[in-house]
Amino acid sequence: MYKLLLIPLMMVVWMMLHVLQLDEEMAIQTLFHGKHAVNRAAHAAAQQLDQAELASGKLVIDRTAAREMAMHYLYYNLLLDSGGRPEPGSLLKERPEIVVFDIINGDQSFPYRYRSAEHQFEVILQGPGIVIIAQMKYPRAFTVLDPIEWKIKGVAELLTS
Repeated sequence: MYKLLLIPLMMVVWMMLHVLQLDEEMAIQTLFHGKHAVNRAAHAAAQQLDQAELASGKLVIDRTAAREMAMHYLYYNLLLDSGGRPEPGSLLKERPEIVVFDIINGDQSFPYRYRSAEHQFEVILQGPGIVIIAQMKYPRAFTVLDPIEWKIKGVAELLTS
């Protein structure tokens, strides 16, 4: 008699473990997708040079164009609409938040150490660059996991040599 109770109970436990494994794999896939999107956005932003400064031989990133291009690439790669809300088919269910968008231009001496104690991030730049930190939330497929949030960091720089 106890075997009749044990088998369904064990089946429930195995199913819960299987669901937990699926949810963890989907969370990691979402993290990787978000990391690639943030990196692409940072690289696109770093290439937006101020043409007037470039004509005089200075490498200066155009702040407005860099931010616009970064948002365009981020929205495109994460399947977000023009307002930043996820479209059907997106891995996200909530809008990602850009918590840091810093431009380090040629007015700094290089190598330049960028630090953000608040976000526990440090990087050394060899030339003008962009630092982006985006906060994303994983939309759990099942209620097995607690909510997951990441601060995804991306850096791109222009090499002057």
